[in-house]
Amino acid sequence: MRASEHGRDNRQVVITGIGPITPIGNGAEALWDGVRRGVSAVGPIRAFDSSPFGARIAAEVEFEPLDFMNPKKAHRLDRFSQLALACSQMAIADSGLTAAEIERTGMGIYTGSALGGVAFAEEQHVAYMKGGLRAVSPMLALSVFGGASASNVAIEFGLSGPSVANANSCASGLIAIGEAARLIRSGEVDAMLAGGIEAPLAPLTFGAFALIRVLSTRNDDPGTASRPFDAGRDGFVMAEGGTMLVLEAEDHARARGATVYGRVLGYATTNDAHHMTAPRPDGSRAARAITAALDDAGLPPAEIGHVYAHASSTVLNDSTECRAIRLALGDHADDIEVSGTKGLHGHALGATGAIETAIGVLAMTNGHLPGTANLAEQDPACDMAVTPPGGRDAEIRSLLKNSFGFGGINASLVLGAA
Repeated sequence: MRASEHGRDNRQVVITGIGPITPIGNGAEALWDGVRRGVSAVGPIRAFDSSPFGARIAAEVEFEPLDFMNPKKAHRLDRFSQLALACSQMAIADSGLTAAEIERTGMGIYTGSALGGVAFAEEQHVAYMKGGLRAVSPMLALSVFGGASASNVAIEFGLSGPSVANANSCASGLIAIGEAARLIRSGEVDAMLAGGIEAPLAPLTFGAFALIRVLSTRNDDPGTASRPFDAGRDGFVMAEGGTMLVLEAEDHARARGATVYGRVLGYATTNDAHHMTAPRPDGSRAARAITAALDDAGLPPAEIGHVYAHASSTVLNDSTECRAIRLALGDHADDIEVSGTKGLHGHALGATGAIETAIGVLAMTNGHLPGTANLAEQDPACDMAVTPPGGRDAEIRSLLKNSFGFGGINASLVLGAA
């Protein structure tokens, strides 16, 4: 029976399953081990010949599709959908939900991806130019649209509930989680699968970002190329991967004896309405997203114990984000630390918000603030206390997670401890 039939609204939303495939580790335990190890996964690109580009580094995942699906299915799906299926499989297994419980709840899926299956389309275009239409995969039309991964997952696991795939740039994974949490809080469903998936490592796709000069060109020292808040940052490092989370109404999760990692307390999104690549300089619209997320959570700024920033390592974003945090948190901004982990796992575009949400709840579970890798000399324009490389032990009850994307898209999530 669905929650709406019980007439219950505004229920607590908890996270009961985590399914990450990331450059620093696959699975919840390995992901957290990667955070604590503090070693960057950035290196020279292996997926294609990057020699024509100024940026020649990325954070790639170790992923074998056949560990998660049979050869026939792996052949039918592109990397975008393969990653989604694998992350979803891990998240559902981690949650302990059975097929019968999934069917009974009418569970749905919300995903986010900046680029969807565009890398596969690029590969197939090369095949078309060489061999004509007969050389093109018959799965092309069913693979490139943003909803392909969510649809493949829904079919695989019988997710008959609401299904939405958004493409809100680098904020899309966080937006998928926030919107899925809204459905549960409103009583429409008892459980949702939500997160972000990205498979962008293909020549033209990568080159498009190199062309607009947003990527780091620190090719001679890949491990230190992504350096959030550092005075020497020169752009982000592209990554691939994904994370799916199982979200449930707390009463539903407790009734079945599920392990709870953390809570989704509040969420909001705004738009800078300013520029396609540059954040609004005063940070006011990003600050409004933070304030609205706090209002949604029913928490004053003083209740936030840590800020897990978007911290993309781009010249404009990091300083503007600090400005937005100060606007939203006021004097409390002087009392807390900010961290960013993209120095370890790179920037997986639409998947990053979901990967970092998983890290955030694991940080609260383990009582340790994630460190900001490669912070050698803090930029004075990023005028907040930043958690140093390696992080530090600390018990926190709630944290703020930000994700920002091209087009001025801002999203903020307030997470609480279990």
